[in-house]
Amino acid sequence: MPTITKKQLEDYEQLCRDRNNGRLLTLDGLRFICEANNYDPEAIGRHFLDVLAKIQQQ
Repeated sequence: MPTITKKQLEDYEQLCRDRNNGRLLTLDGLRFICEANNYDPEAIGRHFLDVLAKIQQQ
């Protein structure tokens, strides 16, 4: 039976925390953002740039 390293377990736990706290973009989330911006590449790009700016201010 394969085993995982302590580092792999820590990475997985961090991934779970990120997912649970809304810091991980899922495929459904990406679809929602694209649909909300009418699949307009420029609008989608502006959305992500706005989000990035907010993240960097924190």
